Amino acid sequence: SLKEPPLLTGVLEPNIKLRKAERLWENQLVGPESIVNIGDVLFTGTADGKIIKIEDGEIQTIARIGHGPCGTREDEPTCGRPLGIRVGPNNTLFVADAYYGLYEVNPGTGETKMLVSTKTPIEGQKLSFVNDLTVTQDGRKIYFTDSSSKWQRRDYLFLIMEGTDDGLLEYDTVTKEVKVLMVGLSFPNGVQLSPAEDFVLVQETTMARIRRYYVSGLMKGGADMFVENMPGLPDNIRLSSSGGYWVAMSALRPNPGFSLLDFLSEKTWIKRMIFKLLSQETVTKFVPKYSLVVELSETGSYKRSFHDPNGVMVAYVSEAHEHNGYLYLGSYRSPFICRLNLQHV
Repeated sequence: SLKEPPLLTGVLEPNIKLRKAERLWENQLVGPESIVNIGDVLFTGTADGKIIKIEDGEIQTIARIGHGPCGTREDEPTCGRPLGIRVGPNNTLFVADAYYGLYEVNPGTGETKMLVSTKTPIEGQKLSFVNDLTVTQDGRKIYFTDSSSKWQRRDYLFLIMEGTDDGLLEYDTVTKEVKVLMVGLSFPNGVQLSPAEDFVLVQETTMARIRRYYVSGLMKGGADMFVENMPGLPDNIRLSSSGGYWVAMSALRPNPGFSLLDFLSEKTWIKRMIFKLLSQETVTKFVPKYSLVVELSETGSYKRSFHDPNGVMVAYVSEAHEHNGYLYLGSYRSPFICRLNLQHV
């Protein structure tokens, strides 16, 4: 069950700042979930299983982890779905594919190398929904989330409604070992190492909160709450240039207002009935479009928020990636990337 959502006042006061963003490469991309850059070259993974390079405005497919056909819900497990993407110390890309696992991709040659396969159980648990990852500066450790050992990405709404528990894992690129660091997380999603690399932040989407797991120092192996009871459902989290964090939220928990997720959180019988009668696509239509990006300080307080009520410019925002004074907004469903000039908001 969830607490009453925070009031949208102060720095969370609704605005239309996200509508100042511009759409780039419209209808040339399908669901660019996560975005990274090497210099001014952008990379993203898309819903049709591709890892894409955008250089001087030109779009080029550099790799695929799965294989076609792609395009329908049934195709996803074989097509693959690259979600979280990061740049390693040797300018290779580390990619979390929801269906295949963790991969390293050479952006020059397109060569893909499997690091962790979803076919291999980890401590007796099956990886069903590998979601996001964060990499140490030396490239030795990769921390990643498995959002569910039961539901696949294509059934993410069942995962949201059921609230099953899963975890945070660590892959050591030298020893090739995978360890489970945290369990019992509700829809663990975006992950981000702190600038000092002493802790990892993990977004718990269905609990609207961020947990902190200590990976070094006196607190190593311990965990605590970083931010709880957030105004929306957090997806990915990335560093901001101020030393804090950008958190993208694809759905709002309005207060004042009505939040479907909050309403259903303790009403299991209604959830069962809804999913017996309606498809996931139909249920999605009942969730109002509302995009929200917040910037957190290094201690987890809210610094500012950018809103797009009704998702007019960008809907279903999944990530905010800062580069060179701009915020690049990924979306797991939109056919474009949005770019927001931070000096103009």
